[in-house]
Amino acid sequence: MLAFKYIAFHYLKYFFVILVALVLFLVGFDYMENAEQLSQSANLTLIYLVYKAFYAIDLLLPLSLLFAMIATKIYLIRSNALVSFFSLGYSRIDVLRPFLFVSLGVTILFVSFHSLSSFSRADEFSRNIRKHSQYLSPTRDLFFTYKDKYVYFSKMLPLQEKAEDIRIFSVVNNSLKEVVVASSAIYRDDFWLIEAADIIKKPEDMNFTSLGITVSENNDLKMLGGFRPKILDRVYEGKVNFTIQDAFDAMTLLEDQKIDTRSIKGALYKIFIYPFFVPCLVVIIFFFVPISVRFLNVSLFSFSAILATLMVWGILYTLIELSNNKTISGEAGIVAPVVILFFIAARQIIHYRTHLKPTRI
Repeated sequence: MLAFKYIAFHYLKYFFVILVALVLFLVGFDYMENAEQLSQSANLTLIYLVYKAFYAIDLLLPLSLLFAMIATKIYLIRSNALVSFFSLGYSRIDVLRPFLFVSLGVTILFVSFHSLSSFSRADEFSRNIRKHSQYLSPTRDLFFTYKDKYVYFSKMLPLQEKAEDIRIFSVVNNSLKEVVVASSAIYRDDFWLIEAADIIKKPEDMNFTSLGITVSENNDLKMLGGFRPKILDRVYEGKVNFTIQDAFDAMTLLEDQKIDTRSIKGALYKIFIYPFFVPCLVVIIFFFVPISVRFLNVSLFSFSAILATLMVWGILYTLIELSNNKTISGEAGIVAPVVILFFIAARQIIHYRTHLKPTRI
């Protein structure tokens, strides 16, 4: 228990120091690059920096966990604390346990952060502030299908849950049935509410005796149930930074309409699967580290471990981008690499347990 607390404390200490340093570096570098494009408003600049910090945490937290593990292991070796633990009868599994538990706990917390819109969409919000001086820009010329309807929104405001200049085309048996024309609609209680609309109807049979096209006014229409504004601008503009709730809602919605859901699956894999490469890599690196400076060139090991970490992280991130662009499937780009790392880590633990011998100092 003493070893667990001691190692976990130093691991968390190095983790927070490294994470703060990396975040400050990324945010500071970005601010120096984009300061001239930002609004003169101090409030907007501060909000921009906060969202950029959230984005940096989303990007760099896995790396910080791995770098902190390497730094902690080097500290234990240099201070001879690792040798002392082994002398007191602790095994390598006992020393590994705090690294594994802390990295798993932080990773689970990291996954839960993606339920927050301000965290998941931080990069988008900061980019909107830089370009439009507001963190949510309106979505324009949105055209999509829903069941037997084709819908056009000239402008949608996700924050206000409002759409302007609307056209809703109803199609039956591949034939246009009617068109609903309205100046605005508001999303309330799972429906888009239209206060006033013109409904243009086409007769069933177009012939010389039919009455022709009719136009009628209608008030308080409820249409497009379940089409949340936050889902609309993400799914139909091809954005991939979903919150957990939005991703599941979008998945259900698209599956009901038999529309390709690969990008949504990729977003869910990125949220729930990708972060767990960290505990796997912690285990893999851990077993390559000797227990004493007598058997270790510290500088060479540090360089090799950091380089290997950056290479694995870079490959995974590249595969995620390919998955987002539908170049490869999410299963091949995200799930498979993490599963491979898991089996390598599990093999190392099993190999150590089956060949367990007293540690000699």
